Amino acid sequence: MTALDLDANATEALRPAAREALIAALELGGNPSSVHGGGRVARRVLEQARGRIAARFGAAPGDVVLTSGGTEANALAIHGLMPGRRALVGATEHAAVRAAAPEAMVIPVRPDGTVELDTLAKLLAEGPPALVCLMAANNETGVLHPLAEVAALCREHGALLHVDAVQSAGRIGLDSSGAASIAISAHKLGGVPGAGALILAPGLHLTPLIAGGGQERGRRGGTEPLPAIAAFGAAVAESYDAARIARLRDAIEAGLRRIAPEAVIAGAAAPRLPNTTLAILPGVPAETQVIALDLAGLRVSAGSACSSGKVAASHVLEAMGFGADAGCGIRISLPWNAPDDAPERFLAGYAAMHARLSSRRAAGAT
Repeated sequence: MTALDLDANATEALRPAAREALIAALELGGNPSSVHGGGRVARRVLEQARGRIAARFGAAPGDVVLTSGGTEANALAIHGLMPGRRALVGATEHAAVRAAAPEAMVIPVRPDGTVELDTLAKLLAEGPPALVCLMAANNETGVLHPLAEVAALCREHGALLHVDAVQSAGRIGLDSSGAASIAISAHKLGGVPGAGALILAPGLHLTPLIAGGGQERGRRGGTEPLPAIAAFGAAVAESYDAARIARLRDAIEAGLRRIAPEAVIAGAAAPRLPNTTLAILPGVPAETQVIALDLAGLRVSAGSACSSGKVAASHVLEAMGFGADAGCGIRISLPWNAPDDAPERFLAGYAAMHARLSSRRAAGAT
């Protein structure tokens, strides 16, 4: 039987419309900066994709800066908006944001994974204007931050808000209101790797991270990867059946609680993405679980895909207070095209793994 991919937060399944747009742009060729006929055709394809991205997220096309992906979009926002400001970064932010602002003050989170608003308010009041960096949805737990309340605090204290929306874009409603900048990534919503975007508030000045030939209105140098951007524009226009995906996720979580009563769903009390579950099996390393499930044809991950080659305790779970069990969580993230029998197939494999582990523990205790 074909392996069941439950690692959509690492990369979403490719949308058929994105595949078609990718191939068409590859066959088209052309540099969007060229002034001849071929270049002008390529420019039209590029701007059509930009327009679709802008429309999806409630922005003007001129406020969409095309990048190579979410990591660059986050780095561009932090580099470009930081001058004259101090950085405040959420404790559960992605490594791309934390690395771009290594000297940032950390905003703690509650046990459910949501930002501590009272602490944020105190930090904002303690010094000069800040750049606040918070993800819309956590990539490991799926927990959603209360961005409307965060944006209100930022306005009150003259701070700018940068939102990493890489995991939420295309899965939940999101627009550019209240944020100075929003980072998104094409392959996280059914496009291909190599394209992303930074959506800016109207009239906001941005210092470029990459200087070059004047592309992207001087805000990001380098020839735009037309095929990836065309696929991005096609993927972003596709619908997402959040209700169906949430039903599948809820069935998985109900089964997990039945099979392993000791298991804990991180952030279960908070609003979350419809497709994401982070299940902690106390005392069992995440790597052990991932390998066992992989052998059963089930693809899940141990936290962020960006650190999958070096499985260790999750900084997200540590920030949420899970202590020694911060290295015992696996992320199950359903793709947009998950089959209806995904819960049944996953739970069969999980139950077999749990039974083997329980037998070993019992044998070791005798």
